Amino acid sequence: MPTLGGLVLQNGRRVPDREALVDGEKRWSWGRLAQDASRMAALLRAEGVARGDRVAIVAANSSSYVIAELGTLLAGGVVVPVNARLASPEVAYVLGDSAPRVVASDAGCRAVVDQALSGLADPPAHFDLVELVAGAAGLEPAVGDECEEHDDAFITYTSGTTGRPKGVLIDHHRAIWAALSQIVSLGMRDGERYLHLSPLYHSGGVVFLNAVTVVGGTSVLVPGFDPVPVLRTMARERVSAFLGVPTMYQQLLRAPEIDDCDLSALRIAVFGAATMPAGTIRELLDRFPGLALTQLCGQTEAGPTGLFSTLDQLRDRPDSTGHQSQPFLEHRVVDASDEVIGAGGVGELNFRGEAVMKGYWNAPEATAETLRDGWLRTGDLFRVDPDGAFVLVDRLKDLIITGGQNVYSAEVEQAVLSHPDVVDCAVISEPHEEYGETVVAVVTLRVGAGLDIEGLRSHCTPLLARYKVPRRLVVRDDIPRNAGGKLQKHLLRGS
Repeated sequence: MPTLGGLVLQNGRRVPDREALVDGEKRWSWGRLAQDASRMAALLRAEGVARGDRVAIVAANSSSYVIAELGTLLAGGVVVPVNARLASPEVAYVLGDSAPRVVASDAGCRAVVDQALSGLADPPAHFDLVELVAGAAGLEPAVGDECEEHDDAFITYTSGTTGRPKGVLIDHHRAIWAALSQIVSLGMRDGERYLHLSPLYHSGGVVFLNAVTVVGGTSVLVPGFDPVPVLRTMARERVSAFLGVPTMYQQLLRAPEIDDCDLSALRIAVFGAATMPAGTIRELLDRFPGLALTQLCGQTEAGPTGLFSTLDQLRDRPDSTGHQSQPFLEHRVVDASDEVIGAGGVGELNFRGEAVMKGYWNAPEATAETLRDGWLRTGDLFRVDPDGAFVLVDRLKDLIITGGQNVYSAEVEQAVLSHPDVVDCAVISEPHEEYGETVVAVVTLRVGAGLDIEGLRSHCTPLLARYKVPRRLVVRDDIPRNAGGKLQKHLLRGS
């Protein structure tokens, strides 16, 4: 199997004149993109990036981001995509844990990264992303690909039950198999024109940039989600495929401009992170009768790959979370004794396949706990229905998904508990019409103290990304815990 960098060079030879990248008015053919990525690889090597060294990118979606990522892979480096919405203490932890040789950030993230690096004992070199890419333009392209199939390619950070982010380690072999899984299950074609709404630092952004590379397609970038510019971009660029969260679909359908945009090229629409309301599904299919609407429910540790539902399955069960595992992936739902759960039962979802992670970076104990007997333990509880549908009923990791962004309650609890007036805390979610879920902090205050939601949000904002900051505050005299001291969050939900 080739490497991702090898595929970039191969596309430069196979379809040199086909459009590869669109960023506003700027455009790259595959021939030009392969050359620019190769020049970027030469620059990184000159900066001391050797095979296996990490290169962290902290930035919003842009052509510079894509070139830096592909150049890192060609140089034999490992890409560390860092969430551009994190606060400086969060960025500092990721950079300290991954120990990159180079960090590249855009203008919007530079101050946060500078602050994060100031606390590290041995900070890496920090470059402006745009200037770094521009500096490579005058170099001679590097020759060939510096890595092999089983060399590490990405460390994508997620969070666990302890609230500490963990780096999911994926090599080229796994990354390509994850891309192939998306290609086959969604019916992506050679030359697909894909709109990147997911941030490139997110595992969904990583896997679909790789999928576009595998099919020699076109990556169309937008700076962020705004329904009207997105609709106009989809029409102008003849976008044929995209992934969004349900909130995005609802906002696109509500935009009056949707009637003025020619979206006839659109074939594939994918949603994930939450279930889609049945009414929204019907409205989408009424407006786009030939649309292949697909639901994905994946996990970063699985590549990301996971469960999916086809259009017909969505029509029958819009409330489900999936019906079958994606190609090249097996699944099972088991009880605490690893016995497979039958129809009607609830158990933990496990995955096994080519795209499942090598392990967690620098976390052998967490890896051993999560990867057991060849199976990835997702920590998510699913109900198996008699008709074959799977329904997510709870999350062992207490994951909250708001607007498509993952929020781990333990991480938010740590921030809330650092407030001097808070003596105990449990973070839960509550349903939200537009964002799917929103973050709720349930707290016990010290005697005589007072705290409102504005005060709590003001305290948490410097410590957490904005989407993780609680939206509602509930004050209680006590927070229920079991005899072992563990939170009983099921008694708080709905409070």
